[in-house]
Amino acid sequence: MMQEDLSKYRKSYEKWELLEANVPDNPIQLFQTWFYEVEENGGVDETNAMSVSTIGLDGFPKTRVVLLKKYTYEGFIFYTNYLSEKGKAMTQNPNVCLSFFWASMERQVIIKGVAEKLAENLSDGYFESRPLGSKLGAVVSPQSEVIPSRKFLEEELKKLEEIYTDEVPRPEYWGGFLVRPQSIEFWQGRPNRLHDRIRYTLTDDYDWKIERLAP
Repeated sequence: MMQEDLSKYRKSYEKWELLEANVPDNPIQLFQTWFYEVEENGGVDETNAMSVSTIGLDGFPKTRVVLLKKYTYEGFIFYTNYLSEKGKAMTQNPNVCLSFFWASMERQVIIKGVAEKLAENLSDGYFESRPLGSKLGAVVSPQSEVIPSRKFLEEELKKLEEIYTDEVPRPEYWGGFLVRPQSIEFWQGRPNRLHDRIRYTLTDDYDWKIERLAP
């Protein structure tokens, strides 16, 4: 039986701190600050890469990495196939969790929120901005479905390339999701595993309650 003991993996987190005196009233402002700081300090290949966790139609949670494409005071936007596994999951149960882990800055952000489909005109606008190859890929792929082979995809793509050389209409089954946050937790690694955890929770009057959590 194969096994490997990973208990010797150790790291001391000592780069930054997260104190109540230094955080804004709105978590989106802090998210923006952290996002820019991660970009400026480098060390992360895709700063906008985030994990999306959903509860699937089979009752199991599932997490996968997607790319954040926009964030506003309303929430966080990403795009996908609505008929994919995660698309169907969010349609049935819109309660999701987004998370960012920026190892170079010893930081993590965990967002609990409710997903809703983006307005069609906004999905149209983003789809039009994509490279031709990405548009064709969105059309040709029956995301999450079983397919016979890689060759099947490549042959279908060739057929589409002969049909579309410039304008590709957005498929009805592809578009954006907006995740409206209900809580946002900011995690900053600290020495001796006494990490800083600040959680913002949306109240009934749409203010944000700020609390410190024990590490």
